[in-house]
Amino acid sequence: MAEEFSEPTVIRDRRRLDPETGEVRAEPVAEAPADAEADVAAPVETPAAPTVGGADDGAAQALADERLEDLLRLQAEYVNYRKRVDRDRDVARDAALSSVAEALLPVLDDVHLARQHNDLTGPFAAIAEKLEATLGRFGLVRYGEVGEPFDPAVHEALMSSHSDEYEVASVGQLLQPGYRFGERVLRPARVAVADPQ
Repeated sequence: MAEEFSEPTVIRDRRRLDPETGEVRAEPVAEAPADAEADVAAPVETPAAPTVGGADDGAAQALADERLEDLLRLQAEYVNYRKRVDRDRDVARDAALSSVAEALLPVLDDVHLARQHNDLTGPFAAIAEKLEATLGRFGLVRYGEVGEPFDPAVHEALMSSHSDEYEVASVGQLLQPGYRFGERVLRPARVAVADPQ
């Protein structure tokens, strides 16, 4: 024999999308049950936050520390890799630029000799100035002046003489200018050294 229920069965469709039209339904207005005071007074239970404790807590902390050390090690390796790549890129760039400048040294010598003999005039003078300015912008520096102290690290002595003009060994005559690219000497200045008496 079937049991009879005193209350009818109520089905509430709380789906946000209407299955027939596919549109979003408006929020239903809460219907107040006949027993409204009992619902308001009933306490609402909230789920408790999960807690970590016991023996698993130490293992989890050790695993977290190990992962943090791995992450820090990987980060340090990446930073070192980036520095190494940047340094290698700068070295390769400087080597390429210095090799181009070194290949152009005979041209610069001819320009320098033409300028000394006043043969550099007209459009060739403008081209020579642009060439020297462009190479200077990339770091090529011409050096060597008469009267500067002789330094065997940057000067090549081809001749030697004595002079009362100088108190220390100095450049008495500049035979061929030297060129430096950054800190690297591409070619030492070829000079005649004037030694003091």
